[in-house]
Amino acid sequence: MDWFKSSYSSAQNDDCVEVAVTEEAVHVRDSKDTARPHLAVTPDGWTRFVRFAARG
Repeated sequence: MDWFKSSYSSAQNDDCVEVAVTEEAVHVRDSKDTARPHLAVTPDGWTRFVRFAARG
């Protein structure tokens, strides 16, 4: 799986999440501790979460 950080993350800011997208799910993990288990949500669930977060 290929993991990606937000383009808003900087090299100095370690408080971030990483995501990996597959056909079945969007996987989310803590970038500070990548060995821990990750969360997997449906693509629809991820879309709803992002829309909600963008509204503030």
